[in-house]
Amino acid sequence: MTAALVSGHERVLAILIISYNTREMTLACLRSVVEQTAPGTYEVIVVDNQSKDGSADAITAEFPQFTLIRSAENLGFARANNLAALEARSEFLLLLNPDTLVLDRAIDRLVEFALQRPEAEIWGGRTVFGDGSLNPASCWSQQTLWSVFCVASGLSSVFRRSTLFNPEGLGGWNRDSVRQVDIVSGCFLLVRRELWERLGGFDPSFFMYGEEADLCLRAGRVGARPVVTPAATIVHYGGASERVRADKMVRLLNAKVRLIRRHWPRALVGLGVCLFALWPLTRMIAWRLISPIRSGDGVATWGEVWRRRAEWLAADEPVAAGAAVVRA
Repeated sequence: MTAALVSGHERVLAILIISYNTREMTLACLRSVVEQTAPGTYEVIVVDNQSKDGSADAITAEFPQFTLIRSAENLGFARANNLAALEARSEFLLLLNPDTLVLDRAIDRLVEFALQRPEAEIWGGRTVFGDGSLNPASCWSQQTLWSVFCVASGLSSVFRRSTLFNPEGLGGWNRDSVRQVDIVSGCFLLVRRELWERLGGFDPSFFMYGEEADLCLRAGRVGARPVVTPAATIVHYGGASERVRADKMVRLLNAKVRLIRRHWPRALVGLGVCLFALWPLTRMIAWRLISPIRSGDGVATWGEVWRRRAEWLAADEPVAAGAAVVRA
């Protein structure tokens, strides 16, 4: 990180990490932060969401220099980040998932990129899986009526590399160029604290999934233009704290329905939600058709998601607020 970057402000960056039963991954993530980021330029604030695997004690033991907040309940991703941000004293906030590894000065590079592109106000990098292959979930486009139809019909799954049929996933773009996007993933999202505070942080009615999409779309309305760069690359394994696939899909669908209701024109909301509701139904039917030739629990998973549709269609119900915390 250049001297100019830290001039007049010793710590320009607050790194916010939310830990939930991912002790070894969280520790590896924190080690990579220390190894790959210029010392003296950042603070780290970890919120432990009532982990049962000893995460909080292990973090305190190995990284006593970092701020650890022990939550007495699982706050979810949005509320925990809001809590962590209240502790931040730096110009920039970096949301970093615990199931990530920082590569080749990625955090320094992302901050440098932000200083070169200040008009964006939200910045992201490139993510890869543990084997080095592209993890395309670092950014995407907002939902539209067409994109929801493509998801519900399965076109986006069949034609993943098509910009036409997979518009949310940005088609076959390998995230290998600088590009303005609608949404930057919360696994590696840099934002000015001033903008974060102006927007009120994450909407706490999102528990997990969708909160960064809501933030980026709200930011876009006040002039932000989120942008990503391949110069800042991290490993993102993905889904480390969500091990039950049906539960994960219910949370994801709930968030996506909530986004439709929050950000679409009112005249299109009903049609969008109805189309979206077909997604698990078509997946369940597809798995039934291919089950004789392909092993897996897709039928059971999507069948459960479909049976629980009342949960994810009830996206107007807010998550209860409030939590007791202990600082370590």
